[in-house]
Amino acid sequence: MGSIAWKRASVSTLACAALLTSVAWAGSPAADAAPLESGDVTATTTGSDDATNGVAETEWGDDTSKQGKRASKRTGSWDASLDLGSAFSTTRSIGAQAAWALGVTGKDVTVAMVDTGTAPVAGLDDGARFLDGPDLSFESQEAGTRYRDGFGHGTHLAGLIAGADRGFDPKRPDPSLFAGVAPDAKLLNVKVGTGDGGADVSQVIAAIDWVVEHRDDAGMRIRVLNLAYGTASTQSWQVDPLARAVENAWRNGILVVSSAGNDGSDGSSLLMPAVDPHVLAVGAVDHRGTIATDDDTVADFSSVGNDERRADVLAPGKSVVSLRAPGSNADLQHPEGLVAGDDEGRYFRGSGTSQAAAIVAGEAALLFDAKPRLTPDEVKAVLMRTARPLGQADPAQGAGVTDVAAALALVRSKATPDVAPSALPASTGLGSLEASRGGEHVVDPGTGIALTGEIDALGSAWNGAAWVAAQHQGATWSKGLWNGRAWTGEKWKDKQVLGVRWTGDSWSGKPWADEGWSDDVWQARSWRGNSWKARSWREESWKARSWRSLS
Repeated sequence: MGSIAWKRASVSTLACAALLTSVAWAGSPAADAAPLESGDVTATTTGSDDATNGVAETEWGDDTSKQGKRASKRTGSWDASLDLGSAFSTTRSIGAQAAWALGVTGKDVTVAMVDTGTAPVAGLDDGARFLDGPDLSFESQEAGTRYRDGFGHGTHLAGLIAGADRGFDPKRPDPSLFAGVAPDAKLLNVKVGTGDGGADVSQVIAAIDWVVEHRDDAGMRIRVLNLAYGTASTQSWQVDPLARAVENAWRNGILVVSSAGNDGSDGSSLLMPAVDPHVLAVGAVDHRGTIATDDDTVADFSSVGNDERRADVLAPGKSVVSLRAPGSNADLQHPEGLVAGDDEGRYFRGSGTSQAAAIVAGEAALLFDAKPRLTPDEVKAVLMRTARPLGQADPAQGAGVTDVAAALALVRSKATPDVAPSALPASTGLGSLEASRGGEHVVDPGTGIALTGEIDALGSAWNGAAWVAAQHQGATWSKGLWNGRAWTGEKWKDKQVLGVRWTGDSWSGKPWADEGWSDDVWQARSWRGNSWKARSWREESWKARSWRSLS
């Protein structure tokens, strides 16, 4: 985390060559957990009416420039090469296809995605590249919902990061086959959000800690963490525990890509943790329906931030087409996200800074592939240094629109970035867990009791000082335990981290064993209350700004 001085900076080469010791915490006693066979959970949430939390919400559909109609007009079937929002057009415009032509495809790099899970659809079905990490969501207790995306958000982003159809050849991109930005990268799915989007900030922090402490497990080499999540934290990033968690990942060699948020000019700042200057905050660019770039603008939903903190870069986030999760919340509630002329029904269209962040996560994987010794600071600096400024000045653009072809040219040149240590302080992480929630809370659907105060999602007391001490030792997780309770198993089987049955009482005082879990990924109960205004995983707030895309 630091500033950068450039010794030499020539980016013409590629740009012109072709038109990404273990301790247990203080808290509840650590009980032995039985292996998880089956179970089911869901959640409801409540929150302040003006909060802005959760998954950077996606606006599904949002095809204001009628790309789908144009791309299917000729034959009636959708042609990805004629749709500016398709993965084919996007990877071409950002320079990813130029990188592929040089053999840079994200191979041997793992991107961890903390989100709502993934669906095993075509494009995400390569068992060698797609792994399921621990499911820390309220849907982890049943086999039918574990790891799986009942919301539709995680599947959309996973496709953009590293999806690839069988038979896809990066050297000869075919618009009839789907491919994300880093088609040979591995992707680790760490699910924290339920089918209605319910997730507590403590689940996200636990997920980040797990990624850091298991970054080299099972043949992985995690160098990128995609976090299309944010809260309207009411405290400074200098003390916020979520900020501390992402900074710890960064210090351990993992580039954290965070969506800026979808509040447009309405929000007073970027979401947490994007507001933390030690991570890479991504906003969205709007192509305005034209191939030309001189009329591109910051998307109207992309959070503007303030003079203290803006998005670092922009990436395509308007009307982006990626993989559909059939039967998911987004799929059922937002038929406008379906792509006109898509004869196979594989694709879904959405807008949001979530999509933009996913694209940049893929770009980062390409750069780590090209030069594995790069640090997160160097990758951030390279992406910002080579970004293309918009035609019209706008402070919300940060350095401009990423250009991974130019970034790769710089990385492969003799120009070496000299990154100086940042003068900014690190987060202490000693702030309030409740303040980090930003006014929104998951709710036990059986009792109606909201999770509030200094309590984590399993019901254990939160001790920030003990957590920070464990983090210093690289031991926030110990044999599936986090904050004194067993959240997940520790063994891998068939590219998945096995789950465990939750024990003890929930935050509402009800034993976890008494919860009525649903085994149907599409029928799970809601963990969020009716007043949840978060910008994230849930269907009611598709206009909100968080984990979701704008469709």
